[in-house]
Amino acid sequence: MILTVTLNAAVDVTYRVPRLQPHTTHRVTEVVERPGGKGLNVARVLTALGHRAVATGFAGGGTGDALRALLAQETSVTDALVPVGGATRRTVAVVDESTGDTTQLNEPGPTVTPAEWDTFMATYRELLADARAVALCGSLPPGVPVDVYARLTRAARTADVPVLLDTSGEPLRRGLAARPDLAKPNADELAALTGSTEPLRAARDARRRGAHTVAASLGADGMLVVTADGAWQAAPPRRIAGNPTGAGDSAVAGLLSGLVEGLSWPARLTRAVALSAATVRAPAAGEFDRGTYEDLLGEIRVVEHPVGV
Repeated sequence: MILTVTLNAAVDVTYRVPRLQPHTTHRVTEVVERPGGKGLNVARVLTALGHRAVATGFAGGGTGDALRALLAQETSVTDALVPVGGATRRTVAVVDESTGDTTQLNEPGPTVTPAEWDTFMATYRELLADARAVALCGSLPPGVPVDVYARLTRAARTADVPVLLDTSGEPLRRGLAARPDLAKPNADELAALTGSTEPLRAARDARRRGAHTVAASLGADGMLVVTADGAWQAAPPRRIAGNPTGAGDSAVAGLLSGLVEGLSWPARLTRAVALSAATVRAPAAGEFDRGTYEDLLGEIRVVEHPVGV
């Protein structure tokens, strides 16, 4: 089993409009609702790859009920969400069909009480006993300590479960200090953390801050992985048009599935990049276009960076 943690889960709502224009009324051509939040997206992709995935985090209020109902329709993902008194957030993506660009609106999420946090920690420790790997994903809801990912990383390491950390800002900085097995920032998050806009230099800096391995999402330029034994980079062979929402979460699923399957780093990187690109062609986050994914697996080339360069 692979465990995913989404402390700030959401119901993702995607609107498609012919053209997005400020200060005017829009006719929506399609509405899609999905269980949302980074870890839930990861869990859905993992199950599509044939892995058992358990999703935990928080869910509350009417939106939380809707989230759990949507998740129940996807019977392959096991719901281990912890109830809270506050309302789960919504995220709204507006897709401009004329350009393919997406505008994202994210609500803040529920305020978590100390008692609710204690309940979650007990649940998390129980789930770790059956986990082969854990992904700690996304933003923090109000009321959760900023060092929460460091605490969750240490608990997983105590249970001898590999940890992937995918967050940003201060939670990322503090989480790295707990030495996760893998951190997956995007280029902007990596630059904010290290002050460097050169990906290879920044990824090596992030490793020195505690992560055993850093996998940096570089958008259309693919992904860079820096480990203790080497560094590799891969990118899609061509630009893929579509909605990029959730592409990074699919990359996390690729890295995690490759980890539990014992794949080499170049093979994990190839899978992560192919899944990320194939997600751009899918209608919503947490999904990927199977044909695009399978085609790209044979086309992506991995380049190794010389040691010390």
